[in-house]
Amino acid sequence: MNLTKIKEIFSGNSKQSNIKIGGWVRAFRGNKFIELNDGSSLKNIQCVINPETTDAETLKHISVGSSLIISGNIVKSIGSGQKIEISVEEISIIGRSDPEKYPIQPKKHSFEFLREQAHLRIRTATFGSVMRVRSSLAYAIHSFFNEQGFYYVNTPIITSSDAEGAGEMFKVSTLDFENIERNKKKEIDYSKDFFGKKTSLTVSGQLEAETYALGLGNVYTFGPTFRAENSNTSRHLSEFWMIEPEMAFYNLSDNMDLAEKFVKSILNFILKNCEDDLNFLSERLFNEEKTKPQIERSELNLIEKIKFVVKNNFIRVSYSDAFDILKNSNKNKKKKFEFIIDEWGIDFQSEHERYLVEKHFKSPVIIHDYPSKIKAFYMRLNDDKKTVGAMDVLFPGIGEIIGGSQREERLEVLRTRIKESGIDEDEIWWYLDLRKYGSVPHSGFGLGFERIVQFCTGMSNIRDVIPYPRSPKNASF
Repeated sequence: MNLTKIKEIFSGNSKQSNIKIGGWVRAFRGNKFIELNDGSSLKNIQCVINPETTDAETLKHISVGSSLIISGNIVKSIGSGQKIEISVEEISIIGRSDPEKYPIQPKKHSFEFLREQAHLRIRTATFGSVMRVRSSLAYAIHSFFNEQGFYYVNTPIITSSDAEGAGEMFKVSTLDFENIERNKKKEIDYSKDFFGKKTSLTVSGQLEAETYALGLGNVYTFGPTFRAENSNTSRHLSEFWMIEPEMAFYNLSDNMDLAEKFVKSILNFILKNCEDDLNFLSERLFNEEKTKPQIERSELNLIEKIKFVVKNNFIRVSYSDAFDILKNSNKNKKKKFEFIIDEWGIDFQSEHERYLVEKHFKSPVIIHDYPSKIKAFYMRLNDDKKTVGAMDVLFPGIGEIIGGSQREERLEVLRTRIKESGIDEDEIWWYLDLRKYGSVPHSGFGLGFERIVQFCTGMSNIRDVIPYPRSPKNASF
């Protein structure tokens, strides 16, 4: 079918006045006006039919949710609300919709309700905008790394290692749970399993990406990761996507430079290419925040937040200096933080990170050199033996958006850190091999894709920025 996209019509790129379009009915008024949307644009196009020359049986079956192919002429609209419309010459009903049962009616629906209709919620204006922004961000990410000379690698989804050491992983097994064999210690005998050992869904592709960085130079992953964390908050998903670049011959400062350049590049891309969707989402967020208490409202609208990141240099501050700033702040002294800053070595919470960005520095912030006890085993131990070469990038409204580090390239130091973390060295012998054979300083970071989509769209719940959210007790669709 040679159909013209609605986006092309509104952009003026369509050279024809007589066109054919296909889409889904968003509204049908007075047996004459059809609001049609094909997903290519936030905007619906109004299609005007002549009831006197249109078959009555056809009119009877046009309803919200039905799919149509319409042929007609692009004309100047005489009504308000749109500059152009389509004068319909021919209309075909491709798929009917029961107007009494169709869940997505032309009215306001709660996001909770729409999660129960995840297969249809993409037909709403909000989710159409969110997913177009998501797609543009994915394109921008691949484009950035390609332009920087990185190689895209696909790391395994099924793994026998736990990159984070958290232990909150989904098991992968073909064992008969009705009759599981156990060894002499009465432990599950994974030698009888499909892979002959205990395996899980990956929490990160980082460790495997490091192996490729130490052969290809600069690489990145962009794939699904999984956490079996029993959390039902608006910030957590059980299945999500991660972008994880790894770079050979990069120190911590190089790592921070790349992270800043990276996020500014992809945010610039959507500012230039998603204007209509961002304006719509910004207005949606503004109306949502009007219902909140004044203290909870953001000082910046959605587009201003994105530009805030793009236009400001990222302030770099050590964990120790950030700790002192927070501890000595009036907010901490007056016990206005939910989590009081009192002892060096605590992990900063989102409220602390946002205070540094929004109140103290008024700029995006990169905190570096964290206490070793709150960071992973693979992060390079500093000379003070108390901190590691870690870094977190902080954004307004969200706090941490990127986490990374210079990786520990010294074999014996890494072995000590592994032992202290309670990880079985035999399970990651191949990771240690990298330090035996041509080890070099190297660094990397991770960006949760849904977190950056959430930041760019203003959606308050992370379950609304992924097509089919997976969370505790929720694996529908």
